[in-house]
Amino acid sequence: MNFDLSKEQCAWREKVRDFAEKEVKPVARHNDENQYFDTDLTLKMADIGLLGMTVPKDYGGMGLDNLSYIIAVEELARVDGSTAATIAADNSLGIGPIKDYGTEEQKRKYLPQLCKNRLWGFGLTESEAGSDSRGTKTTATRVGEHWVLHGEKIFITNSATPITLGITVQAVSGQKDGKPEFTALLVENGMDGFAQIPMDDKMMWRASNTGRLIFDHVKVPDENILGAVGEGSHLMLATLDAGRLSIAAMGLGCAQGAYEMALAYSKQRVQFGKPVSKFQAVAFKLADMAVSIDAARGLLYKACWLKDQGRSYGKEAAMAKLYCSEVAAKVCDNAVQVMGGHGLLKAYDMERFYRDQRILQIGEGTSEILRLVISRAIGC
Repeated sequence: MNFDLSKEQCAWREKVRDFAEKEVKPVARHNDENQYFDTDLTLKMADIGLLGMTVPKDYGGMGLDNLSYIIAVEELARVDGSTAATIAADNSLGIGPIKDYGTEEQKRKYLPQLCKNRLWGFGLTESEAGSDSRGTKTTATRVGEHWVLHGEKIFITNSATPITLGITVQAVSGQKDGKPEFTALLVENGMDGFAQIPMDDKMMWRASNTGRLIFDHVKVPDENILGAVGEGSHLMLATLDAGRLSIAAMGLGCAQGAYEMALAYSKQRVQFGKPVSKFQAVAFKLADMAVSIDAARGLLYKACWLKDQGRSYGKEAAMAKLYCSEVAAKVCDNAVQVMGGHGLLKAYDMERFYRDQRILQIGEGTSEILRLVISRAIGC
């Protein structure tokens, strides 16, 4: 087995890391403290190809493999969770469904814009439909050559920014065998009755955009149906498999960044006449961090490899997301312990990392739901 990255993947990692260090890291703390979605920074990321990474070049994308995309998310998360969330949600949840299930006309209409300078949201979650995605209450009713969309969505990333182009929305479109039938619709900004309200005062990802969406009898044309009528739940849940790789990458990058901060601090912090890294209690914590991060990277990269080979990867994506998110939690907790009181101050980035990691065990499948997915996959 070959565990080496290709020359192209190594060069891409270096390019994204350099961008993250020079462009993202200097503004991350300010943007977090001010709950500021940085449009200019997002457009700079677009300029180097971070929007539409896996979109074919014919549609304006980079045409990268999935592992290269995940490496980019990992490198962004190494310095800032909010920025990584913006890019991860856009590529996997925003662009993904259109790229994978859109008609040729839909791809030609939306993908070039989304690869260049616009964002797209993924409208699945509702107040009564979180882990239970089939608890959707938003409805889509066929009226002539249109669908009338009515309902609300919450916690939708990238849905209320100045550069948001639209949202993919799951709605109940009918009944089949006594059960609700779901359809996915492409809802564009500016459609009458469609309102987006930013959700502020979050504990984590304070510089990313999260929106509450209101659909007040929005008329959506037939040509904006994504996939076939009645297949909305299937394509939305399939999209989450890819999204779980992104969250796993964010956990991995977060853990890597926290570990590097703790290691550097331990080498310069002197107590009892020597750096605290020389004390076994601290050194063993750092050693455990290094082991868990390498194990997480192996699990995640294997899942990406399976996806790039066109093989089934749903179980492995769930495993990677579960493990990487929980590694991030443990590493950040131990990193704060190594840094002591300094790890709790906003003047140190560790405080922000500690907050940002908490969402990773909740978003795109809670740890409990992932254990359910995995247990079913192994035959329980």
